[in-house]
Amino acid sequence: MKIKAAYADGTAPELTITEATLAEPQANEVLIKLVATGICHTDTAGRDGQTTPLPAVLGHEGAGIVEKVGQSVTTVRPGDHVVLSFSYCGHCANCLAGHPGMCLHFNELNFGGKNYDGSHRLHLADGRPLSTFFGQSSFATYAVADEHSVVKVTDDVDLRLLGPLGCGIQTGAGTVLNYLNPRADDTIIVFGTGAVGLSAMMAAKLAGMSHIIAVDIFDNRLALAQELGATEAVNSRTEDLATALKAILPQGADYTIDTTGVPTVVKEAVHALRPGGECVALGMGGEVTFNLMDDLLAEAKKISGLVEGDAIPQIFIPQLITYYQQGRFPFDKLIKFFDFDHINDGFVASKNGSVLKPVVTFD
Repeated sequence: MKIKAAYADGTAPELTITEATLAEPQANEVLIKLVATGICHTDTAGRDGQTTPLPAVLGHEGAGIVEKVGQSVTTVRPGDHVVLSFSYCGHCANCLAGHPGMCLHFNELNFGGKNYDGSHRLHLADGRPLSTFFGQSSFATYAVADEHSVVKVTDDVDLRLLGPLGCGIQTGAGTVLNYLNPRADDTIIVFGTGAVGLSAMMAAKLAGMSHIIAVDIFDNRLALAQELGATEAVNSRTEDLATALKAILPQGADYTIDTTGVPTVVKEAVHALRPGGECVALGMGGEVTFNLMDDLLAEAKKISGLVEGDAIPQIFIPQLITYYQQGRFPFDKLIKFFDFDHINDGFVASKNGSVLKPVVTFD
């Protein structure tokens, strides 16, 4: 079928909207008419050729309505409202243990550029294949995704809001609720108050954590962080960070989360821990140098990397929607909509920080 899709080919700093051909879904796949798709920093990395073979149709926070299902699909049917999340195999040891974000085939399925069976569903008008991103490529009017990536959701919530639950918001909230699973009196510091960091803070509030400290360099973001759940806020540009954090938590925090990927910030996140505390790194970044004895071993500190909030999307995304309906997880305050034809404006707004979570909508 003919669709409109936004693709990157590595020759321009922006996405190009064009007509493309989308093949029919296979037995294990679902055809979705997209309603909206979130823009995430991972899309920027894909656009810039850092993760996925180009040319590629990006987009990995899709939400839409099922149009057709393959003969083996049992979890959704035409007309269902769905959110699209990351791709996973479903049969490796980690998937079977309930950790699909740690799937042994995660990188090939999400960044390898091909569908679950190793073939392409998307092609340009001249027949050239387009890489699939995160098993969905949802910067398009339609997408084909493996059943594992498709999450049925309630139809009484604005579907345009729900796409970011498939990655960025799931990542922040899931890190707290699924991976850390804190006690009510535990403490946490979140470095970076973008969509992922704010989602982590909203989750920390849900968990009843006693201190939820936001760290950023923008006062407007810190103000929103306090509105959404932060108990304290520190501007690391105008305050001495170590002194300010020690004044709040003299022994250090039980947990820290870094969403920035900035090496110096990651080290600050480790230094801010109490003995035995854990830092979870969520931001895409580069090399970080630690003194193994002084920074980690001497105080039994830990640093972990995590993707997708250690979530099972089919369970966790409906849970987040329930929290939203209860007024306990107001992630809609992060979102601003952009028409699909202005998708590149959404990328600009994300980069300059004027919008926390841009979402493109389709007619």
